Amino acid sequence: MITESQVLDALREVQDPELHKSLVELNMIRNIKIDEQAISLDVVLTIRGCPLKATIEEDVRKQLQALGFQEIDLHFGSMTDEERSALSAQLQQERQRQTAGGRKTSSHLMESGTEFIAIASGKGGVGKSTVTVNLGVALARLGKKVGIVDADIYGFSIPDMMGIEQRPTVIGDMVLPVKRLGVRVMSMAFFVEENAPVMWRGPMLGKMLVNFFDGVYWGDLDILLLDLPPGTGDVALDIHQMLPKSKEILVTTPHATAAFVAARAGAMALHTKHEILGVVENMSWYETRTGEREYPFGRGGGEKLAQELKTELLAQLPLGAPEQDLDDPDFAPAVYPADHPQAKYYDDLAKRMIEGI
Repeated sequence: MITESQVLDALREVQDPELHKSLVELNMIRNIKIDEQAISLDVVLTIRGCPLKATIEEDVRKQLQALGFQEIDLHFGSMTDEERSALSAQLQQERQRQTAGGRKTSSHLMESGTEFIAIASGKGGVGKSTVTVNLGVALARLGKKVGIVDADIYGFSIPDMMGIEQRPTVIGDMVLPVKRLGVRVMSMAFFVEENAPVMWRGPMLGKMLVNFFDGVYWGDLDILLLDLPPGTGDVALDIHQMLPKSKEILVTTPHATAAFVAARAGAMALHTKHEILGVVENMSWYETRTGEREYPFGRGGGEKLAQELKTELLAQLPLGAPEQDLDDPDFAPAVYPADHPQAKYYDDLAKRMIEGI
C-alpha cells in the first residue's frame, strides 16, 4: 500500500503558483488518510477564495493519480491569521538573508543575480509596453524566471495588455505578484479602482516604486523588466538611481522624430552610467497581401538611433496586432501566441537579449 511518506514526496513537486514553494514545504498538505487506492487530504490555501485554487487542485490530483490512487477526496481550507503572520515573517526573513541586512532598495534581487532591464522610449505611442509584455513572455518560454514592473504609474497598462483580471494576494506585509503566461507582474493598476486616475506628485511616485521592489515577494528571478513611462521624468530618474546596475533597451519607430526624441532617454541612461543593450525599432513595416513590404512610418530611425548611442539595433518588429480569441484561456489582448509568426521576432529578440546580458 502507498504510504504517507510517498504521498508527501510526490506532492513536493507541486508548488504554490504565487510563492513558488512546495505545498509540503509550506505545510499546506494536512490530514492525509489512505485506504488502499483511495486517499483523502486537506489542502490549506494561503487565503480564503484563493484565485489559483483550481490550478493547485489540478496539480495535486495529477500527482496523486500518478501514484495510482483511483479515488481522491480533497478538502480545501485556508490558513488562520496566525499562520499567515508566521508565513509573512518567514518570507521576510528569507529576504533579509538574501540582502545581508537590506542595505539598499531591491538589493535582495540584485544580490540574487537578477538582471534588471528597463524598457524605455522618448515618447508615447511607439509600442514600448507591447514590446515589454511580448519580450517577457518570450523570455519565459525560453525557461527564464521573469517579472515585469509596470513603472508607468500614471499610464499603467501591463495588466490589461496581459489579460490579468485578478488582484495580488497579500500575506501579512508582503504582496505577491500576479503570475500570467509564466510572467510575474506588479502594477499600479492593482491598487486603483475602475481605472481611476492617479494624481500624485513626484515624491509619492518614488515611494510607490520602492514598494514595488521592497514590499513585493518576487521569489527567485532571472530577469526583471521595467516598463518605464515615456520620456525622462521623475519615475525614469528614480529608477536609474534605485537600480545602478540596471541595463536599458530603447524602443522607437522608424520615424525620424520618434528616434530623435528617444535619443534623450538614451542620453539619460548614459549620463547615469547605465548600459544600453540596444534599440528595438517597432512598427517597422507590414506585409501586403501580395507579400511586399510597406513602410508607413518611413525607414532608418532605429538604425540611426543605434548609431548615435553607439549600440546595436536588436530588432525591427513589423506592425500588427494579435487576433482576438476570447475562448482561448491563454488569450491576452497584446500578447502574440507562441505559434504566431510575430512571436518569432520576439523569440529572436529574447535570445539576443540573453546573449547581451
